[in-house]
Amino acid sequence: MPNSTIPVITIDGPTASGKGTVAHKVADRLGFHLLDSGALYRLSALSALRRGIDLGDEHALAKVAEHLPVRFNGGHIYLGTEEVSNAIRAEEVGNTASRIAALPAVRHALFGLQLSFRETPGLVADGRDMGTVIFPGARLKVFLTASVEARAQRRYKQLIDKGFSASMDDLLADLQSRDARDTGRAVAPLAPAEDAHLLDTSGMTAEEAVEQVLAWYAHR
Repeated sequence: MPNSTIPVITIDGPTASGKGTVAHKVADRLGFHLLDSGALYRLSALSALRRGIDLGDEHALAKVAEHLPVRFNGGHIYLGTEEVSNAIRAEEVGNTASRIAALPAVRHALFGLQLSFRETPGLVADGRDMGTVIFPGARLKVFLTASVEARAQRRYKQLIDKGFSASMDDLLADLQSRDARDTGRAVAPLAPAEDAHLLDTSGMTAEEAVEQVLAWYAHR
């Protein structure tokens, strides 16, 4: 099957909107591959922090992203041979990822890597610019939204469940800051594609959101 005909579902949205959980469940239900594009930026951030790279050195950060030894295996994420699924969820890594994601050279370095995940029988791609930049011809585009309060609650639970400490006030401020940075950046700002289905998950369970996405895909 030519690469361009392999079906793609894009699920974009802001931090903690539920897109990762929904994308994972949709991919599992359809037997599709999964691309967690946010993890690529978090992996780049983790690598840069560990190497002590100046976050103002765009060229050095792009080099890190370009040679990222990433591997997804089920629900596990590997950097080389190291399992880093929890390490990349630390707040410092998330904040750094949001900062370097605004750099054109870093986004360019990860572009080809993201496209390489499009394999048969299909792909569910989760991120912020999957439907607008990476896979503009996707068969189905979904943009998840949720109130900042609902997203802070979800993020708080995620962190506590993984053994991290968390402050609700700090999380609210952090999400508002990330939203401003993601929507205001010059390159690939966070925004729904013109033909995306909008889904507010503030009062929905993950399963309800999954069923809605699957219904839209079946209709397509």
